[in-house]
Amino acid sequence: MKNLFTCVFLGACLTTAAQADFNNVLAAGVEDAERFTTDYMAPLSESVVYSMSTGWYNTADAKPLGGFEISIIGNITGFKNKEDKKTFILDPSDYENLDFVENPGVAREVSTALGDISGTQVYVEGEVLGVTVRETFELPSGLAGENIDFVPSGYLQASVGVIKGTEIKARFLPKMEYEDASIGLFGLGIQHDFTKLLPADKILPVAISAVIGYTNINGDYDLSNARLIEGENQRIEAEISSWAFGAVVSTKLPIINFYGGVNYITGKSVTDVLGTYRVNSGPFESETYEDPFSIVKKVNGVTGTLGTKLKLGFFRLNAEYNLGEFNTATVGVNFGFR
Repeated sequence: MKNLFTCVFLGACLTTAAQADFNNVLAAGVEDAERFTTDYMAPLSESVVYSMSTGWYNTADAKPLGGFEISIIGNITGFKNKEDKKTFILDPSDYENLDFVENPGVAREVSTALGDISGTQVYVEGEVLGVTVRETFELPSGLAGENIDFVPSGYLQASVGVIKGTEIKARFLPKMEYEDASIGLFGLGIQHDFTKLLPADKILPVAISAVIGYTNINGDYDLSNARLIEGENQRIEAEISSWAFGAVVSTKLPIINFYGGVNYITGKSVTDVLGTYRVNSGPFESETYEDPFSIVKKVNGVTGTLGTKLKLGFFRLNAEYNLGEFNTATVGVNFGFR
């Protein structure tokens, strides 16, 4: 599971950026490289924010003082049918140096980090010492081109009741490393059950609560061994954070319960391309870039959650589906008391 999570998640969030040969990307100049990479990575960053914002609750019935639950949570955010997220329109008029080999000057669809369009040839042209220099290369495809149509996430989570109707939550994934990549996750949350304040709480068939959760993912990918382009201390560092605000209602039955919620999600992804890069082809040959650019993506959206929870004494199992800009399926294996 460790290798699966690290390979797929980091492969999605970090190494997808690296699969676009940096010598080719930077051959267009740092401004064009930043513009292209921002549009290329945007849907992937958005999908990760939606994926990491789920799993904050599996009932609206808050735990009493001293009640606790420890959970292993896994999420799958799919994009198989999200054709609008797999491509973006590249208009050469928005770029200083980049253009298409076929039908130059005409805007067309190209692959994002989630897509599968391949074989798109572009060129960069400029004057070097009075001589016209032209460099041709192929734009990168995306995860769908590797037959991957989902973004996974997973973590450990703990919840404990502190005062009447209120429980606090924490989620954590220790720093994991695989080859040249590493990733870690942490988060904090709070849930308050408003029905606990009512005199008839014990006999009400449902509970209603509010949930707030914050999640942060940090990852990095060392490019030194990839040898994509000459330079030193080359790496990609990514930080993705999200806030989830939810209103939840659930049944209060002894064994099987159902829950649903409406959630507002806001998040931000920052990916920094760091180190020294020396371009060795094209009109910008011999140019050296230090920490060339950062990619920032902000995400806001509303999701709906429907789920069910099975409680068999100390053991609990829940499954839910989250509907939003990106849909996410979540499964939790839980162990708790009260």
